[in-house]
Amino acid sequence: MTTIMQRVGGNVKRIRGERGLSQQALADKVKIHRVYLAKIEGAVQAPSLEILERLAKALKVKEGKLLE
Repeated sequence: MTTIMQRVGGNVKRIRGERGLSQQALADKVKIHRVYLAKIEGAVQAPSLEILERLAKALKVKEGKLLE
């Protein structure tokens, strides 16, 4: 069974790749550290709602898309 952290992390990583963004480029857009983004993508750390919103905006998707 996939956890919500795994879904969010996987979706962020997949969409980031589709957009041709490196972890550093996305982290810069969201104003977070690249290591924090790596932890989100690796399902090690859950993003706050504020960070989830900023990730969605930077990736040009609705927040719900990251939760699917």
